[in-house]
Amino acid sequence: MNQSGRFFVLALFAVALSAQGPPPPGGGHRGFGPRFDIMSAGPGSRTPVTGAPYSGVHVTQNQQTLADGNQITRQEQSKVFRDGQGRVRIEHTMSRAWGPAGQTPQTVITIFDPVAGYSYMLKPTTSTAVKMPLHPPNSAHDNGGPPPHAKGPGISGAQVQTENLGTQTLNGVSATGTRTTETIPTGAIGNQQAITIVRENWVSMDLKVPVLIKSTDPRFGNMTMQLTNIVQAEPDASLFQIPSGYTVTAREPGPGGWRH
Repeated sequence: MNQSGRFFVLALFAVALSAQGPPPPGGGHRGFGPRFDIMSAGPGSRTPVTGAPYSGVHVTQNQQTLADGNQITRQEQSKVFRDGQGRVRIEHTMSRAWGPAGQTPQTVITIFDPVAGYSYMLKPTTSTAVKMPLHPPNSAHDNGGPPPHAKGPGISGAQVQTENLGTQTLNGVSATGTRTTETIPTGAIGNQQAITIVRENWVSMDLKVPVLIKSTDPRFGNMTMQLTNIVQAEPDASLFQIPSGYTVTAREPGPGGWRH
């Protein structure tokens, strides 16, 4: 599976598990800033965003230039829905199949339901679902800023500057932007020259989600995420329910907590 595909898989699981405790350090994609699940539920917050329903399409493009000048370009996209009660649904079809070559790419659906107190991972190809209980939001991560794990481990001696970019209309909604420039000094990670990483983050104040994130990192390439086709309306309630006929496996907190 390619790097972009791995990023989306991690992100889908993170949506379902985001209220149960911090995920592994570093978040989803290296050098990309806020993780995908944070984009869906609200930047840096585990508290559901209510009263701001919408639907849209997340499009992520990744471009990497190899040492010989060759370029690798990838694109992934997912449909995202959020209702007025703060429930979130993400539908992602992998651009490459898991398993043997030639296998049909699979769609994974993740539902985060703070109303019922559960998250769900659905696989339409097998009509199966995993149901997981949600823990109450952790107030330490609900201060409106990115949780510590979203920033990733710091690099000793790195200098970070943040610039306010003002407000503009992006993809039909008003968004405020910030630009963060991180400079890794010579020798900090074995680098012969200083490394400059630039990230832009444009957040819709109405929806409480980023609509555009850009990341330029010489180590990993350029990444752009956009929230497109935005519709500010209540999605169909059935999108946040497990379809009839699905086999549901429940997972209880703690190791070995699986049951049918």
